[in-house]
Amino acid sequence: MPQNVVLPGPAPWGFRLSGGIDFNQPLIITRVTPGSKASAANLCPGDVIVAIDGLGTENMTHNDAQERIKAAVHQLSLKIERAGTKLWSPQVSEDGKAHPFKINLEAEPQDMNYFEHKHNIRPKPFIVSGRSSDPSPNSVPQSDVYKMLHANQEEPSQPRQSGSFKVLQNLVSEEDGRPTGTRSVKAPVTKIPTAMPGVQKVPLCDKCGNGIVGTVVKARDKYRHPECFVCSDCNLNLKQKGYFFVEGQLYCEAHARARMRPPEGYEAVTVYPKC
Repeated sequence: MPQNVVLPGPAPWGFRLSGGIDFNQPLIITRVTPGSKASAANLCPGDVIVAIDGLGTENMTHNDAQERIKAAVHQLSLKIERAGTKLWSPQVSEDGKAHPFKINLEAEPQDMNYFEHKHNIRPKPFIVSGRSSDPSPNSVPQSDVYKMLHANQEEPSQPRQSGSFKVLQNLVSEEDGRPTGTRSVKAPVTKIPTAMPGVQKVPLCDKCGNGIVGTVVKARDKYRHPECFVCSDCNLNLKQKGYFFVEGQLYCEAHARARMRPPEGYEAVTVYPKC
């Protein structure tokens, strides 16, 4: 049944609309904001808007309906249809007539003979009329293997042993020293893993003693890291500056001259090797 609802202005009205003739659906309220004017007017999601300010909505597009609602300033008059809710409940009959204010809450009677009204009982076998559920022992044919297995169940049987096991057992049980046909077995010895052939050893730095991976600086028969290739006195990097060996140590030219003082009357002259 259509209802007339009047929302006092101005906007916002507090509801969301969907549908329209362009969607082949009626205009339906899909959401109502709590505490809004639409909520105060008791609008509910699912209400179908039949008319807006007296104008029918059967030929309105969604945009036309929005513009019509926006045009309302002082008040918004809506004509809605709300689907009725039907509640089913078992009726109570008195004197052959249904009572409008009483509801039957009793459970419907059920046939309990199928369950036999018993609990924690063993299940009964399925019995076909004219036949017994217990198969007779004579009805199953018994083979020779079946008879042999059942005949030997009560007799104690020894564990089966292979021929090789019996031979070894007889040899071990002999008393004359070591049994013939056997030999002593030594425990396995773990071999120390050796270096793989073809693997190059990592050179050791003459200054820090660590292995050198990457760039290697070689001075005579000694190897150094690029950062360890320095003067033993001033730690000056000797890269592209020249180096001098004095008593097995690397020095720059200044400190090498200081350590190699010539006798009186002689002058120290630096001699570079020919490449």
